Amino acid sequence: MKSHGTDFSYFNPKENELSDKTANIGVVGLAVMGSNLARNLASREGNTVAVYNRSHDKTEHLVSTHPEAGFISTSTYEEFAASLSQPRTAIIMVKAGRGTDAVIEELVKVFEPGDIIVDGGNALFTDTIRREKAVRETGINFVGMGVSGGEEGALLGPSIMPGGSDESWVTLGPILKSIAAIAEGEPCVTHIGHDGAGHFVKMVHNGIEYADMQLIAEAYDLIRRGTNKSPAEIADVFAEWNGGELESYLIEITAEVLRQVDADTNKPLVDIILDQAGAKGTGAWTVQTALDLGVPVSGIAEATFARSLSSHAEQRAVSRDLPGPAQALTVDDADSFIEDVRLALFASKIVAYSQGFDEIRAGASAYGWNIDLGAVSKIWRGGCIIRAQFLNRIADAYRDAVELPVLLTAPYFVEALGRAQDAWRRIVSISAAAGLPAPAFSSSLAYYDGLRAERLPAALIQGQRDFFGAHTYKRIDKEGTFHTLWSGDRTEIEAEDTH
Repeated sequence: MKSHGTDFSYFNPKENELSDKTANIGVVGLAVMGSNLARNLASREGNTVAVYNRSHDKTEHLVSTHPEAGFISTSTYEEFAASLSQPRTAIIMVKAGRGTDAVIEELVKVFEPGDIIVDGGNALFTDTIRREKAVRETGINFVGMGVSGGEEGALLGPSIMPGGSDESWVTLGPILKSIAAIAEGEPCVTHIGHDGAGHFVKMVHNGIEYADMQLIAEAYDLIRRGTNKSPAEIADVFAEWNGGELESYLIEITAEVLRQVDADTNKPLVDIILDQAGAKGTGAWTVQTALDLGVPVSGIAEATFARSLSSHAEQRAVSRDLPGPAQALTVDDADSFIEDVRLALFASKIVAYSQGFDEIRAGASAYGWNIDLGAVSKIWRGGCIIRAQFLNRIADAYRDAVELPVLLTAPYFVEALGRAQDAWRRIVSISAAAGLPAPAFSSSLAYYDGLRAERLPAALIQGQRDFFGAHTYKRIDKEGTFHTLWSGDRTEIEAEDTH
């Protein structure tokens, strides 16, 4: 077995125990996610798993703690490569960034053309494009693979979003199908597209997740302030919602979080947790990429900015005495108000998913990926954080109209938004009048109305741009591109199209 000049002669079948058993898949990086994924792989019939970690103690701990998994323990990259059947397939589960590059560099030294290196971390998709191009030059396949579902999903069945070559999918597909979550009899994995497509879709998934979580938080805040219900009582509201069209993993766990009581203070845990939300970057990547692509993802953006604002404690501390409305939020009919919040949440959630799928479609066009949006919605039905009952409706929409330009215009969503819009408008108005921040609700409604508008004030913006920068404009009544001589006699001339 040749591997770029590395000598494996000491792995003679008669001389080394590693040859007694061969793995069809390996995992590098055995922190919680990597360990759980390795255990998931090992639990499926037909899989034998080799494991490697830079700190060998962690490898030995995993192997000794889970003897039932039958792991092949390795202490060097050479041993790891020798333990794998061809084409060798390794999944990297290390922190995104330089650590990933370092592991790839080591694996390339011991792998051969046709082998497969899979990055299962939360890598930026442009890094994946760069890595895939570099690794491809060695003849080795590189796959950027999004994995959603957290620690539990990694162990029991995640939603998996692999990119990479068609060749790699032939080997990798059956392995990933064996460990993925199952939704309505179908494994939650599909070949997303080439090079960075998998990590791109995972990035957008996380952006939608940001929006969904912010919307739920705004719904909770409005109900609590408007009705004075306790967190435990609001938990019952969310549990009831989870039995209807809002059924989703995030609604389900929201009820669980709101029911939790702090052991030290005997108060609701949600009242003890510091109100500063953390972020790991994927929300910001989603928004930055959407800006580059010219795709409005205002709901996702506002959710991302809301986390940022929450974390600026020093600014919030000096701003508490800023003037606000004299009238606090008052609710006469709690049940009607809660139903309005539910409908506003549902409508805004539809907008978040629609914006996310818009970004995926735009990314596919820009980077030359053939992404099946209906298939993406199906693999998000199980295992992942944003799994929700209405993903089936998204799959139906793209099945019925593959080139659907705006998800909101599919018949199911037109009906849902028509049914919800009056409540949605009331909630946005009430929150604004009471001085309660509801940025995701508000921006989602503004986006919806922007799509609906027959004419937007962008015409004035184009006039302003032409005035100070001669950026030109188009007219509604004739073809061509025009410029007004603002500093001259203000006549209009036909100009070269600069758009």
